[in-house]
Amino acid sequence: MGAHLHDIRYVRIGSDDLDESVRFATDILGLEVVHRDAGAAYLRGDDRDHNICYTKGRSTGQVLGFEMPDMASLDAAAAMFEKAGVAVRHGTSDEREQRRVRGLITLRDPTGNVIDLVARPDHSGKRYFGTRDAGITSFSHVGLRTSNASADELFWTSMLGAKVSDWIGDAPLLRIDEVHHKIALFPSAFPGVQHVNFQVESIDDIMRSYYHLKKHNVRIVFGPGRHPTSGARFLYFQGPDEIIYEYSSGVRMITAEDEKTYIPRQFPMAESSFCMWGSVPDIPEFRTPPSGAPIRRAA
Repeated sequence: MGAHLHDIRYVRIGSDDLDESVRFATDILGLEVVHRDAGAAYLRGDDRDHNICYTKGRSTGQVLGFEMPDMASLDAAAAMFEKAGVAVRHGTSDEREQRRVRGLITLRDPTGNVIDLVARPDHSGKRYFGTRDAGITSFSHVGLRTSNASADELFWTSMLGAKVSDWIGDAPLLRIDEVHHKIALFPSAFPGVQHVNFQVESIDDIMRSYYHLKKHNVRIVFGPGRHPTSGARFLYFQGPDEIIYEYSSGVRMITAEDEKTYIPRQFPMAESSFCMWGSVPDIPEFRTPPSGAPIRRAA
């Protein structure tokens, strides 16, 4: 069964220009700054302590953090990984403070993506109050790059307890709770964060943001559209440090009752598998199969 991931917690993104990253996250994305110092900026879009931490310098890398149910679960996960020969590093007191958690271990998936597993993360007692009304309800999922989709899928399912909801080509969409996916693995030549998703309340919020982004000359790379896999309405746009952000609404839930009969679906690597409305993605991982052949056009 592997480790039991309770929820996605945060993403840490190395930034060449902290001021620009914060400006984009507040003025464009609609997040709230919760803390800022010389080396990092913490922002949120829900009641967690933070969802994104921008760290000074692109070289500080990218990290995806997941919450474990408790300290005992974190210790058990560390022992399981070590027994399986997966290198595990226990966080220092400074690292735990930086992540606002009481327990921390760090490891890598087969591609090399850095994953934090944490226990007892700080929670906020204040209601999220964004810098603009983007309609954000929660930090929801992250797309990761994978150089070997099958190996990474096996790692996430066997070691981290994720389940495949659907595939698009070789890219698995993985769930850890009722939400259709909290992680998506997109074939790429290098590791890292492929996109960061925030859920918004409705399609009205997506369309209001669409016009807000257009007004501020933000590059829209996909949408508005609707995913055939999760059913979510979406909008993807380009941010600093080559990070793509997504708003989505209406994501499919796979309940405990659904689990009894649910079978993951295989979608082809085609434009119609990413958008049922006909929007064409300007995102490399959504347009080109691992073979390098052109994506198959919808009939």
